[in-house]
Amino acid sequence: SAQQEALGIVGVNLCYGAFFLSHVPEELVESLLDSLTTRRIEIDMIEFSGIEFRNVDNRIMALKLVQVGLSGAAMFGPNREVLQPSDVLHNKAVLVERGSFRPVTYVNLDMFQSALVKFKQEPAVADKPILGLMELTMRNLLAGGTEVDRRDFLGRAEVLGACGMTVLISDYFEYHRLAAYLSSRTRERIGIVLGVPSIFELFDEKYYSDLAGGILENFGRLLKNDLKIYVYPLQRSPGDELQTIYTVKVKEDLQPLYDYLVRRGSFAQLDNYNPKYLSIFSRDVLKRIAAGDESWDEMVPPQVADIIRSRGFFAYRKR
Repeated sequence: SAQQEALGIVGVNLCYGAFFLSHVPEELVESLLDSLTTRRIEIDMIEFSGIEFRNVDNRIMALKLVQVGLSGAAMFGPNREVLQPSDVLHNKAVLVERGSFRPVTYVNLDMFQSALVKFKQEPAVADKPILGLMELTMRNLLAGGTEVDRRDFLGRAEVLGACGMTVLISDYFEYHRLAAYLSSRTRERIGIVLGVPSIFELFDEKYYSDLAGGILENFGRLLKNDLKIYVYPLQRSPGDELQTIYTVKVKEDLQPLYDYLVRRGSFAQLDNYNPKYLSIFSRDVLKRIAAGDESWDEMVPPQVADIIRSRGFFAYRKR
């Protein structure tokens, strides 16, 4: 069968790679696709171990799988270990927060913890094991380029690991594709954590031009299986109005759709946030790090500040 043929080719490629490409693991990963296409094979986990690979960071290899299209997503835990997504997701309720995490700030963690409290209160989630994920998309990692900045990626991975978080790298920029991926691997509830600015992105129709049903099809796919979106408020500065799901104004012709989704409970407002974190933005932290303004470390957890200082991530320089 075609499946057996594809597996046979992968086996041959793997043997070849083991003999001739073991000194360049990234090329070994790429070589697995020789004489194949990403339509014929999917590899969602790869791990290099042994003395010959002692300098290989398997998180980079996980990233490579997604980058070359061998998998739509890859996962690794806080201890740098790569994980088999199907095993980890199986029979777990999933709460996922997407972000750039450059670096992780108090607000990122407050978003997640606030949503987790609400998520646990859902009757369908009560007493179920919950998997928390911090998601990095390939689009965010590529930042408009064609190559991922490895040091930048490892910086994000390290600070997320320091916060005890499991990381999902995905090529699912559209949320409905992320939801489809997760729901194909667990039957339990799924929650997504967003900030108010992401709602406007969610209602931008340009992202759904490939769907026959456009934005309506997007929400149909996204919200099936009772997926719920938990929204963290926005307040750009202390004197500004607090923006919540109840103050959001999208395009006029889409406002009735938005209002309907709020009424039906698809969007849930997080009201259990810590107000002192509202003014923290990752881009401000980055600017302060680059400028040598030491006040940035008040905006991130201590373990994150320690890693940034000791490893020189995010352009940090000792003064």
